[in-house]
Amino acid sequence: MLILLPPSESKSGRRRGRPTDPASWSFPELSTAREQVAAALAEVSRSPDAPTLLGVSPNLLDEIARNLDLDTAPATPAREVYTGVLYDALDIASLAPAAKRRASRWVVVVSALYGAVRLGDAIAPYRLAMGVDLPDVGPLGRFWRPHLDQVLPAAAGTGVIVDCRSAAYVSAWQPGADLADRWATITVPGASHMAKHTRGLVARHLLESGAKPRSVPALEDVLTERFEVRLTPPPRPGKPWTVAVTPL
Repeated sequence: MLILLPPSESKSGRRRGRPTDPASWSFPELSTAREQVAAALAEVSRSPDAPTLLGVSPNLLDEIARNLDLDTAPATPAREVYTGVLYDALDIASLAPAAKRRASRWVVVVSALYGAVRLGDAIAPYRLAMGVDLPDVGPLGRFWRPHLDQVLPAAAGTGVIVDCRSAAYVSAWQPGADLADRWATITVPGASHMAKHTRGLVARHLLESGAKPRSVPALEDVLTERFEVRLTPPPRPGKPWTVAVTPL
């Protein structure tokens, strides 16, 4: 199984510790692309127009400044860097050991800076969204697409792809035609403010369950233990199943 999560806008980091070691991160095939994005991000972040170029409030200069210290910031596991509603609901720290091991194997966070990381990868906090158009890189969703297509199909293996990402991050990678029949997007009807929370609960339930569904209908069976589920088949080949969930 592959559980795809978006990053959080808010991020936390450690005050002390050794700096990041990019060679230790998952998906080493992305290293050159990561370096290219990091260099462009640092250049933008030095600009007086950085908030505008990055699409953030001028009140977030401290967060933008993090983009200048990516090589020296204390390395922090991604499971601690990403915070907020979805990650509060997922609550990795409180999972049983077996579920934590599944999380390290099954969960991938799609990142505007790093492309894709696993929860145990020790990264640095940053401020960058997938919707940004970086000089010399271009729109990040389009930039990352061919790079992620090199690594994420193998990460999916033969299991279901449970997609909890927002639209901007879906633009960075979509499963190809050979995987689309196992691709399920998680939606939350009529509860946009609770969507992130519910997606976090879905990811947590799958990790706790330990089930390894190999089809989307089999995924539905697992989710009905904790959610009201409505399954909609793909509208056409190459598109995902839609799995609408509401907590019971």
